Amino acid sequence: MSWYRRWRNVFRPERLDDELERELQYHLAETVDRLTEAGWPEREAMREARRRLGNYTLQKERTRAMNVAGWLDETRADVVFGLRQLRRNPGFAAVAILSLALGIGANTAIFQLVNAIRLKTLPVQQPEQLVTIGFQEGATRAGWWPTRDAVMTHTVWSEIRGRQQAFSEMLGWSAARFNLADGGEPRMAEGLFVSGNFFRLLGVDAMLGRTFTAEDDSAACPAGAVVSYAFWQRELGGDAGVLGRSVRLDGHAVPVIGVTPPAFFGVEVGRRYDVAVPLCEDQVMSEDGRGRAPDLAAWWMSAMGRLKPGWTVQKADAHLRALSAEVMRASLPTGYQTELAKRFLANRLTAVAAEKGTSGLRAEYERPLWLLMAATGLVLLIACANLANLLLARATVRAQEIAVRLAIGASRWRLIRQLLAESLLLAMSGAMLGAGLALGLSRGLISFLSTAGNPVFVDVALDWQVLSFAAMLSLITCVLFGLLPAWRGTRLAPASAMRGGGARGATAGREQFALRRALLAAQVALSLVLLVGALLFVRSLHNLMTVDTGFQSQGILAVFVDYSRAHYPLERRASIAKELSNRLAGVPGVLSAAHVDMIPLGGGTWDNLVGVQNAAVAGGGRTAFFNRVSPGYFRTLGTRLAAGRDFNEQDTLTAPKVAIVNEVFAKRLFGGANPVGRTFHMAAGAGQAEPVFEIVGLAANTKYESLKEEFRPIAYFPIAQNARPGGNATFLLRVTGPVGRVMGAAQAAVVSMNAAMGVECRPLSRQLEESLLREKLLALLSGAFGFLAALLATLGLYGVIAYMVARRRSEIGVRIALGANRVQVIRLVLREALLMLAIGLPVGLLLSVWAGQAAASMLYGLPAQDLVSLAGASLLLGLIAFVASYVPARRAAALDPASTLRGE
Repeated sequence: MSWYRRWRNVFRPERLDDELERELQYHLAETVDRLTEAGWPEREAMREARRRLGNYTLQKERTRAMNVAGWLDETRADVVFGLRQLRRNPGFAAVAILSLALGIGANTAIFQLVNAIRLKTLPVQQPEQLVTIGFQEGATRAGWWPTRDAVMTHTVWSEIRGRQQAFSEMLGWSAARFNLADGGEPRMAEGLFVSGNFFRLLGVDAMLGRTFTAEDDSAACPAGAVVSYAFWQRELGGDAGVLGRSVRLDGHAVPVIGVTPPAFFGVEVGRRYDVAVPLCEDQVMSEDGRGRAPDLAAWWMSAMGRLKPGWTVQKADAHLRALSAEVMRASLPTGYQTELAKRFLANRLTAVAAEKGTSGLRAEYERPLWLLMAATGLVLLIACANLANLLLARATVRAQEIAVRLAIGASRWRLIRQLLAESLLLAMSGAMLGAGLALGLSRGLISFLSTAGNPVFVDVALDWQVLSFAAMLSLITCVLFGLLPAWRGTRLAPASAMRGGGARGATAGREQFALRRALLAAQVALSLVLLVGALLFVRSLHNLMTVDTGFQSQGILAVFVDYSRAHYPLERRASIAKELSNRLAGVPGVLSAAHVDMIPLGGGTWDNLVGVQNAAVAGGGRTAFFNRVSPGYFRTLGTRLAAGRDFNEQDTLTAPKVAIVNEVFAKRLFGGANPVGRTFHMAAGAGQAEPVFEIVGLAANTKYESLKEEFRPIAYFPIAQNARPGGNATFLLRVTGPVGRVMGAAQAAVVSMNAAMGVECRPLSRQLEESLLREKLLALLSGAFGFLAALLATLGLYGVIAYMVARRRSEIGVRIALGANRVQVIRLVLREALLMLAIGLPVGLLLSVWAGQAAASMLYGLPAQDLVSLAGASLLLGLIAFVASYVPARRAAALDPASTLRGE
């Protein structure tokens, strides 16, 4: 019989049985007919025919075995039997599948993020040939970084491209955000400035229209934009006739020339571009008409190259390092002082494999994700230990059934296979349910990390890697929780099991009960690790949320105004900002308003070297950080002025330069003495005079860039003394009542001044909350995993103690009959839980101390071996053990000795 028919017969057993029955009956009838014709009586002929056929059932099974694939048929039978067993025990099946689904789902969800952020390659042609070009760690560069994750100036990029020999081509790009609205509330799109060969080098063809060429990124710079598939669908309605249709980018009309395929999101993992324009468009869209390319100190670009045949990343890295001196000399910013220029010229270029793209998200979240992956692995191990305990208990209940099968000839391996099939059904059901949970959880995590100002895009589709991971987890869990109970459950003497001797009593099944104790102690240890981790991250988040920032964020509304499209001349911008500030201060519900260059903890920084009065040069001084603010800034934020005065209306562009410094600034430059009346000067470009500032006030310390930082030395300058104000402004408003009530009125006040102005409002407290997204993620997920571990530990403890009480019913009955009171019986049962805690807690504490080292860099204000967290988790687990054990202990104390002993 062909293999196809044998495989097919496995999955139609009823039809095959009917065919075999008919065939055997035919052979019997044929033999009876021959014997009858030979003179045998009919009854004797039937008896003789059956004798000649042999054992009817055995013959049928042999014939059946020749018509099916044996191993597959046995597997099918095991699966059917396993399904029947699970239907008979729906409570056990539900608990087991849900436990596994939570464990597998959590693991798969975190793996989806790790896979998308760290393991997937870019959806481009031959990504293994791509290399990112940058500077070695610790490189010295000074200037301004107007966009995220930029590494080089346009001049550096041009010099490398003209000198290198390692790449067939180099591409450049710069991240941007374009405002699609013509006024009012902005509608932002994620943008890219790209070189003309960007799409061609990556091997990305347009799905509609075309991509850029070298002519598009030339001095003539013909306007054109390539949009992503998602943007085409969302903003342009998927219009097939979109080519030539214009989109408004920061007030400039740019025609669409192409649409890229759905799979392409850019080269930055964690971001999805919406609109790409040539690099030359930066000059067209800039306020000064020059753009950032001529500025030797504008670090706004990133670069990639495609390796030539025969070149490796290591060889390209060595080649770039050799070119570094020439490139640094050709791109040295003219304003660098001698010492800074010397350090800049010592910089070295590097090449790094870029098949998986670049990613700021990866740098920020890779380590936390691996840590969460380990935590979900512990949750799954706890779930497996819990299920192994349940299956061991079921094996005890099914001991007589297994003994009968062994007694009538079943091999031990055959029974183990049958029991493993049941475990595999549980694992596969848990994996399928877990895959659905994983998809929802991973998407929920991405939504959690995304904000209006920092949207996150991560492709978490169920690809072959994720599905393979889920399948592997189901097989591993099947082995972890199924093999040991199956092996132990079939390791018994049939005669002893059939007699049922010692099924209960203090000495029966000691070896199996010891194994269950060991599994439970392991659960306790692993649960403690997760609970300690949860407490550490939750307490670290609490420390950050209650840290002294030096200002009050509640009741503060940040208003961002873009008036570049109003085309105000440079000399009018200061008065425009002043009028806007007055209008906003007059909005009902606003107590005070202040104009500021950078909001605290907003991500912007400005630093330089400063020197005290009478010092030779600021180049030999110390680093300080700066901000520009208007009068009333400190009052609006609630920051205390310790000495001197606030800025006033006389601190104008023509007045002497003044500054207010914070306490750290005063301590580092003046030894903590009152700095009011003293002066300091700031480093300037080569050949330029260093500006000197008189200190008129001393402010309390405030956080500058991050909540985790130590207080930095900060100097504040009057914003009215800024000689070149930009085309946008930021205002901070202190309001009464809910901040949301003032938003609409504040936007209306700005738009009423000029409808072309763009305005966006955001509570300052939200800015602080968004700066803690990573810490919130760790606290939230570690807390959830800790809760799940505690729940599983509770179920495990309850199950083991209840099982122990059931096995020792007769012993407990005898003790009560001999005079043991209720308290003594409860103490006897609780002693078992205490024993398992005594084993599990010390091991868990050691593991927690070791695991804490991996999380040390992600904690704030806590040591990795925080005694409060260790003690709190231990006490919580002890309380859980008491609650889980007390219920079966009370049940044991309520036993009636007479009925118990009579039942025995």
